[in-house]
Amino acid sequence: MTVHKTRVVVADDQRDIRSSFRLVIDSQPDMHVVGEATDGSAALDTVRHLVPDVVLMDVRMPEMDGLEVTRRLMADPQTSACKVIVVTTFDLDEYVTAALAIGACGFLLKRSGPTLLTEAIRAAVNGDMLVSPQITVRLLRHTTLGRDAPSRATTAELSTRENEVARLVAHGRTNADIAEALYISTGTVKTHISNIVAKLDVRNRVGIAAWAWEHGVAQPSDYT
Repeated sequence: MTVHKTRVVVADDQRDIRSSFRLVIDSQPDMHVVGEATDGSAALDTVRHLVPDVVLMDVRMPEMDGLEVTRRLMADPQTSACKVIVVTTFDLDEYVTAALAIGACGFLLKRSGPTLLTEAIRAAVNGDMLVSPQITVRLLRHTTLGRDAPSRATTAELSTRENEVARLVAHGRTNADIAEALYISTGTVKTHISNIVAKLDVRNRVGIAAWAWEHGVAQPSDYT
């Protein structure tokens, strides 16, 4: 049976970044790179011509920055269904908020690694959103600073182990990190996360993290 492959365009002005992304993506059984662009104008033309499923969009590019390209793609009925994941070196909150506000469905740092990159692509295709854990943790911590300490009564719906997993998720730990910290397998971590998502009625890890910070399960002092 033929497997449908997610069609990806990579827009970045650095050749080595494009090459490394292509290598990672083309090694996956369910996705492949169908085009590349070296500047913003070329990215706009390439996406309009190929209409891929997903676009990996750098922010700082010649001709036109990635945020403006994304805005134009989302405003164009021909390309508005394309899923744009902003991938950048620069860990700036204004980039994150601007990208998500104009319709990007993910925001990754280039140092996030191949696993998070492919997870973000699959999440985008499934109508979900993935943001680099480092960014998620910082933004969520900022939104909870200064609030009164919330009641922990709502944690009763999670088991002790599930609360441990939720706390680690809120601090941006990967499944492998959580497995190592709790001396369990990554498969068990995935099961716990699925159960937590169902119990809390959230969509993904970002939802778990938001809940954990909001309800005091995660604290800034946990790992200091």
